[in-house]
Parts: sequence; C-alpha cells; structure tokens
Amino acid sequence: MSQKSPTQIPLLTRHFTIQLSATRRGARLARLLTERQLDEWGELYDAAAQVVAELASNAVLHGRVRGRDFRLGLKLHADRTLRVEVTDARGDRIPRVPEPVAEDAEFGRGLRIVAAYASRWGVEEAPAHGKTVWAELRLGSKVT
Repeated sequence: MSQKSPTQIPLLTRHFTIQLSATRRGARLARLLTERQLDEWGELYDAAAQVVAELASNAVLHGRVRGRDFRLGLKLHADRTLRVEVTDARGDRIPRVPEPVAEDAEFGRGLRIVAAYASRWGVEEAPAHGKTVWAELRLGSKVT
C-alpha cells in the first residue's frame, strides 16, 4: 500500500499586462484598466490606481520615445501584495525623489505619492534600453 501525501494547492499569482500609447490618454487608460482589473479580482483599487496614475504619467512625461509605447503590468500575489510595473523606453532617465518641493509647484510630487502608498519601490533595467519602475503595495480588505 502506498502512502499518499496531502495535495498541496499552489499559491496563485494573478497577472495583467497591457501595452499602451505613451500619451496622456494612454496614462489615463492605465489607471482605468487598473481599477477595472482589480475590481474584477475582488480587490480594492484606490491606492493602486493612484500609484499607476503617477507611474504612467511619469512614463509619458519623462520616459517617452517617439513611436514607442509603455507597458503596464500588475501582479497580485496570494498574500494580496500587488506589484505594479510600468516599463518605458528611456532607460537613461532614472527617477529620483526630488528635494522638497514648494507647495505651489506643479511637478515633483509623483514619486513621493508612490512612496507613501507603496511598501517599497524601485527601478530595473528593461530590454531595448528601457526601464521598469515598480512599486509593491498591500491591498486593503474589500467589504462585500
């Protein structure tokens, strides 16, 4: 008689990836698609949508190369940690959190917002001289 071990259920990671035009419209669409995808997965999306909005906006403003798109990736792990990845074509422009900005400044707050929502964030090299800016955040509980 053979001894059977208990069946182990693998921990699932959900994935969503899309290529979008490096335009303001593409950045807005990235946020809307994030909201829709996380809602479909049964997760709260407010914090994640804000992070995506900032990273996608940065990709369009600072990472754009004419004729090249940016890519949005979402990975939801079983422990409800969401990894947001935005890949653009400008690997030579590494984002940094700027020195404190004036209250009336129009720019310079995006990465501070990302850092406030994310447990951690960073930058990695991407193919074709690009870069991926990523952020990880824990999602809150959704009341049903």
